Amino acid sequence: MDVRGVSALVTGGASGLGRATARRLAAAGARVVVVDLPDSAGEQAAKELGEDAAFAAADVTDPVAVGRALDAAEARGPVRVLVHCAGRIRAVRVLGRDGQPGSLEDFEAIIRTNLTGTFNVLRLAAARMAATEPVGPDPGERGVCVLTASIAAFEGQIGQIPYAASKAGVAGMTIVAARDLATRLVRVCTIAPGVFDTAMAAGLSEDVRRALGQAVPHPRRLGHPDEFAALAQHIVENPMLNGETIRLDGALRMPPR
Repeated sequence: MDVRGVSALVTGGASGLGRATARRLAAAGARVVVVDLPDSAGEQAAKELGEDAAFAAADVTDPVAVGRALDAAEARGPVRVLVHCAGRIRAVRVLGRDGQPGSLEDFEAIIRTNLTGTFNVLRLAAARMAATEPVGPDPGERGVCVLTASIAAFEGQIGQIPYAASKAGVAGMTIVAARDLATRLVRVCTIAPGVFDTAMAAGLSEDVRRALGQAVPHPRRLGHPDEFAALAQHIVENPMLNGETIRLDGALRMPPR
């Protein structure tokens, strides 16, 4: 997929992995719409990308708000790229240290944002892509959707049960969505990042950050957001990448805690 002149929707685009991806796609010639919460730095992130970019405030679980974001994207060109990075994390255990059951409310909140939100954005973006004309060599393609899981989908740590469950759901939907959308000429892939230097990691002490980086076999450091963005761009540009969840983790396998 040649991104020059097409519209790309990047959720979670105000910071971290999403912001790096928005920058990379814009530099490649895409007209990027940054989607993030109203109180985020989305407006500033979009301004940094130039006049072809825009910010659309939306909760990814809200069909109306996501629809408005897609309207803003269509106003700039055919919607052909989605990179969905929006998500959240919260510690929940099956049983608390006091022996009481973990919070069902917190579990459902994480599932709603990370899993239901992913499906909501995917279905709405895919509908816009399916309405476009195919581009590229025969049979061509109409769009590419890049989702974000986590290595927690495979080796979730203690306290990560809602986060791991939600990300496992994203990984599980990838091949099904790719098969579902194949007749529409829309591809779907997922990136499962390891430990990256994002706002989530910025809140940790330097000792903890160093320990996380040292746990990665090679390179022995936290991942850089632009490395995620580079993979997202490659998925978009490589027409044979479809239905796959790709680990981006420096060979890290997470321990129980």
